[in-house]
Amino acid sequence: MQRIGSIFTPSFPPEHLKAVTLAAEAAGVPELWLWEDCFRESGFAAASAMLAWTQRLRVGIGVAPMPMRNVALTAMEIATIERMFPGRLIPGVGHGVQPWMAQIGARPASPLTLMREYVPALRALLAHEEVTTTGRYVNLDQVRLDWPPAAAPAVIAAAEGPKTLRLAGELADGTLLPAGWSPRRVRAASQLIGEGVDAAGRTAPHETIVFVVTAFGERAAALARAEAEVSRWVAPEEGLVLAGTAARIADDVQAFFDAGASAVMLQPTDDEPGLEGFMAQVGEVVRLRAAA
Repeated sequence: MQRIGSIFTPSFPPEHLKAVTLAAEAAGVPELWLWEDCFRESGFAAASAMLAWTQRLRVGIGVAPMPMRNVALTAMEIATIERMFPGRLIPGVGHGVQPWMAQIGARPASPLTLMREYVPALRALLAHEEVTTTGRYVNLDQVRLDWPPAAAPAVIAAAEGPKTLRLAGELADGTLLPAGWSPRRVRAASQLIGEGVDAAGRTAPHETIVFVVTAFGERAAALARAEAEVSRWVAPEEGLVLAGTAARIADDVQAFFDAGASAVMLQPTDDEPGLEGFMAQVGEVVRLRAAA
């Protein structure tokens, strides 16, 4: 099932989160994602508050940095939230931005090795398995959660490079692609993810979630171009951003689904002048696509 959602980025302070979350649910936005960027909002604290404020909204964490968080702690965070708000958390993990990881003394020499050790351990803990493992980065001795979730949620892994894309397909339940990717690049990534899924012999559906910078209204094109330039996404191809009316975006987002995405999260620009209004427009995109 193709899904549309949105993002509350850490470019905005946490005191804005409640109003935006309530606006998203009121507008019919089915899911709202967070980032755990250094040194801004905590992903799990924010997710807990968002879930408590709402009744239906699903909340994604895209993503918690693996080098920053011991895998047992991450499993405890996810299990606690999942037990309180069953089926509404979408947990994601990733390498973390390496310069930030260096700032806190947690930069791994081999991010791929960390992912290979971390994601299976996390999935096993959430499945209420007792985990003993000795690795380069993940070391657990007979660890089992006392309060596991009734049903283990899917674990999403962020990926960009070819090796990480294949590994995410091999190890995780879904893959998260950052903003700034065109449908052409999403298609190529989907192929690499599929290679990892096939290599592992996995048969369960594997999600591919894509963040796409989006702007609505008269200034939409200018806002989107400015975001692309600041983020150094300028490239000789179309489709890096979505801009225009809700109807235009409801049509244009199809290119990402055609490229292999199962979910597209519409990301506001860093200078979006009205986040509550942005969520209302995302809700209109959701309605237009449901009616098509």
